[in-house]
Amino acid sequence: MKGTPTLALATLLAVAASASLAIGYVPLPLSDLVAGLFGHGQAAPLVQEIRLPRAVLGLAVGASLGLAGAALQGLLRNPLAEPGVVGISASAGLGAVIALYFGLAAAWPPALPLLGMAGAGVAAILVLALAGRAAGVLALVLAGVAVSSFAVALTALALNLAPNPYALSEMLFWLLGSVRDRSNADVLHALPFMAIGAAMLLASGRGLDALTLGEETAASLGVRVGRLRWLVVSGTALAVGAAVSVAGSIGFVGLVVPHLLRPLCGHRPARLLLPSALGGALLVTVADILVRLVPTATELHLGVVTSLAGAPFFLVLLLSLGRQ
Repeated sequence: MKGTPTLALATLLAVAASASLAIGYVPLPLSDLVAGLFGHGQAAPLVQEIRLPRAVLGLAVGASLGLAGAALQGLLRNPLAEPGVVGISASAGLGAVIALYFGLAAAWPPALPLLGMAGAGVAAILVLALAGRAAGVLALVLAGVAVSSFAVALTALALNLAPNPYALSEMLFWLLGSVRDRSNADVLHALPFMAIGAAMLLASGRGLDALTLGEETAASLGVRVGRLRWLVVSGTALAVGAAVSVAGSIGFVGLVVPHLLRPLCGHRPARLLLPSALGGALLVTVADILVRLVPTATELHLGVVTSLAGAPFFLVLLLSLGRQ
């Protein structure tokens, strides 16, 4: 019997979040971890200032990317619609790089998530316009490639014109994607926008279910298709823009998670939204734990790991769709 794996995912996510707090260069026993969360003991600064922001951002960023991927796939009725594939992540990264390049993030920290969300919103609108309402696989991929390539080119231009090696290093390492060395201030600046975007995407579930029957049928059922489109686009811009602005580029989460969970959710977009958020949070949290455990001289970046795993998955999915 098919059903949403929400409870199982939530349980696994609780275990992964606990492990994320405990695992690091200095492993913490459970007693020290609990005491540190409540501000007691010698481990309190380590837990509250380093481990907790990293764990919270891993959960929030993964949930935002997974949820946005599921919503975009439902809106475009296309299994390849994902923030990274359609250029939204790259454009959000461009907006954040602009904030870093001109020093806006240092002068006014909220400028980083705001410009990231602006870049994501512009990309989403462009992809919708270029691919058209009844976007096929090829049209969607080509539109995403066009938008993503332009955003990457502008980002490379900013890196090329970086005023000093320190600024270049800061932007480059940020683009690789990571939730390492983030602070509670980063959480406070980005989390509200991700929460608002996620709420908007979750509210689109009923309309996405109706949209599977076609736009005309959905409209006859009382769904305002134009409003639904803007709800998903705006929610994606808020959630993904804020996620990318605080964690850099972490690709393929929004593609892999909904695709793996769709058979367990009865192929209904509304039933897929919450599990995709939980699955995305789980995937990013587990990946962030793995980068700490891999014995390398320098800790791997999270975006590198997800891209290494996600790119082959995307190719297999594309070949499978081509055969169908």
